[in-house]
Amino acid sequence: MKLLVIGLGQCGGRIADEFARLGIRARTERRLNIITGVFAVNTDVADLSGLYSIRPDYQHRVLIGGNKTGGHGVGKINELGAEIAREDGDKLIDALRDTPQFEETDAFLLAAGAAGGTGSGAIATITQRLKERYSEKPLYNLIVLPFQHEEETEGRTIYNAATCLKSAYLVADAVVLVDNQRYISKNYSIRGNLAKINALIAEPFYNLLCAGEETKPEYIGSRILDAGDIIQTLSGWTVIGYSKATKGRRRSPFDFRDKMAEGQVGVQLINNAVSELSLRCSPAEAGRGLYLISAQHNDMNMNLVKDIGTHLRRIAPEAIIRTGDYPREKGPLNVTVMLSELSGVSKIIDYFTKTIELIDLLKRKREGIEVEHRDLAESFRDIPSLL
Repeated sequence: MKLLVIGLGQCGGRIADEFARLGIRARTERRLNIITGVFAVNTDVADLSGLYSIRPDYQHRVLIGGNKTGGHGVGKINELGAEIAREDGDKLIDALRDTPQFEETDAFLLAAGAAGGTGSGAIATITQRLKERYSEKPLYNLIVLPFQHEEETEGRTIYNAATCLKSAYLVADAVVLVDNQRYISKNYSIRGNLAKINALIAEPFYNLLCAGEETKPEYIGSRILDAGDIIQTLSGWTVIGYSKATKGRRRSPFDFRDKMAEGQVGVQLINNAVSELSLRCSPAEAGRGLYLISAQHNDMNMNLVKDIGTHLRRIAPEAIIRTGDYPREKGPLNVTVMLSELSGVSKIIDYFTKTIELIDLLKRKREGIEVEHRDLAESFRDIPSLL
């Protein structure tokens, strides 16, 4: 699958930078083209200057709202970010037109942080603008949720997250949710933590994008998971997970303990991938899903595929599941899992509920009236949209 990636705001720009690295890595290691273009859009000059892999010209690092912000950002006011995106969105459209490989693009991926100002406000607006012009190409949003300490100490964070998520859900074909808090315990230093988190967010996409673009016969799987499978899978709230297993030392070709261990590998891989999903959720609430196995030829067999498929079916019984394998010359056995069309995500419900409580509280203070409790559907309607 070939993606055109657009990062909005500081967080989105840094994630887009990681996808630019994935593209370079795919061309270097596998002679594959999986990224047709990478762009960073921001209202802050310093944030655009801090990127490494995205081309430094003004067509790939797009400054918007310069007249309103002086190049210093919107100060976490995502309504202003949305307004600037509506006014200056044509700058990005003009840059896309000049992309040499634009016609090869299978889908757009727009990335942003939910808690900020520019990315949180602009992602839905830019998605809507692109959808109007390129309706034949799927548009996916990758939205990074704030750290727990941000939610607890910054009053604007939850409001921004709720309005960003609602607006994105209304226009994107799928919203890939990433909870920053899930990656904090990876034992990295504070200085390098954010960079490493961004790399971990992008890494699960690598084999998934490469598998359908592979051209060498020895690396083409017996069941190819290509762009069509991914497009048919991604819908609504979506999460992604990734895990790998290292091979232990074999005792003998006929040892019963080795045979028993092989039977547990598939189950362990899926369990690890689900435990490492980008957002904690209930797999049983997924309507669609996919998994991709990648390993050396000798490490993949029908029993392994059966074990993984059976176990994923057990934990996501309502999902339509697509599968694929991607043989490699070397490397560990690994699996990528995506669960989509999630019907209930407690983290998102929590954002909506807290935002409605905040809006109700402000309304009571302003008007001196008591506001009745609302259910989730009513709350969703009452959350402001940035579109």
